[in-house]
Amino acid sequence: MTSDPRPQNVTKRQTLFGVRIDALTMDETVTRCLAAVRAGERLEIGVVNAAKLVNMWRDPALAQAVSGCDLVLADGQAVVWAGRLLRRPLPERVAGIDLFTRLLGEAETAGLSVYLLGAKQPVLDEMVRRVAVRFPGLRVAGSRHGYFDDADQPAIADAIAESGAHMLFLGMTSPKKEIFTAGYGERSKVALVHGVGGSFDVLAGVTRRAPERWQRLGFEWLYRALQEPRRLGRRYLTTNISFALMTGRELIRPRPLITQVTPVTTASRES
Repeated sequence: MTSDPRPQNVTKRQTLFGVRIDALTMDETVTRCLAAVRAGERLEIGVVNAAKLVNMWRDPALAQAVSGCDLVLADGQAVVWAGRLLRRPLPERVAGIDLFTRLLGEAETAGLSVYLLGAKQPVLDEMVRRVAVRFPGLRVAGSRHGYFDDADQPAIADAIAESGAHMLFLGMTSPKKEIFTAGYGERSKVALVHGVGGSFDVLAGVTRRAPERWQRLGFEWLYRALQEPRRLGRRYLTTNISFALMTGRELIRPRPLITQVTPVTTASRES
């Protein structure tokens, strides 16, 4: 049996689809993040939704990167519902974008600095402008667009380290953000790394987020697909069907831990 390398002060974990997911509320997650920063403890956060859980079983690199995070949270409502159905309950959805904005507010209050990495340069510039309006006391140690080659990653990590930021937020798609976290999170010398996906686009006003009612009903994916039906419609439909089938199979025979199928080695996470 593979041992769990993550910190043992996390209250409880559930194993769903071969993935250990931390059964934390949003408030508990924020408390855990701030405690890690104050203690100088490195904390890498991974989030999973239906699409990512499906893709983790297709992409070993993504599976390794997510499974190696210190906290793995249920970003999608479908994951919470699946946990209830499988009798491995999670207390609530901890959406990556909501955690992101909560941590920006906490960082402003506590005088902590952040680094923002991701999106296209015009989107990033607009997001930084809007963040400055919303959180006027927030210290932004640095920012960079998310369009770079793999060969650029060491220099980017070094620039983040030199900025002295306490928290790093990655506004990039999967698996790029997870792989950057796995390979260069430690080299970046930040206390907390959180991959927030398309949140930069939302905060910049480029993409509209679903209303709260749609979120509660688990239809945030549909709202997003309606904005870009040609690009996202088929993708969401196929992953949702795959996730439903995965859930049915999980009822009959739970999957083995992904860390046992594709173990996270020392070489895969830079020391």
